[in-house]
Amino acid sequence: MHLLNADLHCHSTVSDGWLDPADVVRRAQANGVELLALTDHDELSGLDVAARTAAELGVGFVPGVEISVSFANDSVHIVGLAIDPCAPAIVTGLQQLRAGREARAQRIAAALAEVGIQGALEGAHQFARNPALVSRAHFARHLVASGIMPDVKTVFDHYLVRGKPGFVEHTWASLEDAVGWIVAAGGVAVLAHPARYRLSAAGMTQLLDRFVAAGGDAIEVVSGAHSEDEMRRFATVARQRGLLASRASDFHGEQESPTDLGRCKPLPPDLMPVWSRFI
Repeated sequence: MHLLNADLHCHSTVSDGWLDPADVVRRAQANGVELLALTDHDELSGLDVAARTAAELGVGFVPGVEISVSFANDSVHIVGLAIDPCAPAIVTGLQQLRAGREARAQRIAAALAEVGIQGALEGAHQFARNPALVSRAHFARHLVASGIMPDVKTVFDHYLVRGKPGFVEHTWASLEDAVGWIVAAGGVAVLAHPARYRLSAAGMTQLLDRFVAAGGDAIEVVSGAHSEDEMRRFATVARQRGLLASRASDFHGEQESPTDLGRCKPLPPDLMPVWSRFI
């Protein structure tokens, strides 16, 4: 089971990925992925196409989502795996989250205009195949295409993270709501890329405590965003907390993602893979 090439967190053009859902699956199959989860941000509409393509290509498929959560004056992400995409709680909850995204995008554009970057909203929309889900990544791609910054990471560092001129406050789902929607949809809640969060040791402990208390079951130990040291750190967390371990590239596109689909490190052999729950 540990040798299974599972990639349980990636994105398509339905949110902020570069490939459409069918092409995500095709790339995964070409890279030897045996079990794939498409986990677009706060959106389920790519799952049907991805599932059909996976069935045609003989790739195991897990319906998923990545839910935006407000925590400790910042945002964290909870991945839901093996969810029922028609479950009323998750459908309604995600509709509410998406409703606030356009207003957020307008505020980001206004903030960028204040520092001399005009037309950012229109530019971001050119990169967003789903007009209901304009993200910071779409603004970043516009700024790169406009020649203002050399790459997406530099745009985030200079404009789109807390304390920078294009950052705007936004309230996402609560941790308890996000995990609750996933559980109500029959899924497994996974704490995504935990090393990315700028939390103190006490803050991470609080996040893990609340996540587990809400019904969270798993943590991304292996992530495209994690260094070797970070993987070891969160493998220890999984052991200490009795959490299932997930493996994921968090692939958005070859232009931006350091790890391609199916090319993650293997999980430590003593950890229980999260896919043991649904295969």
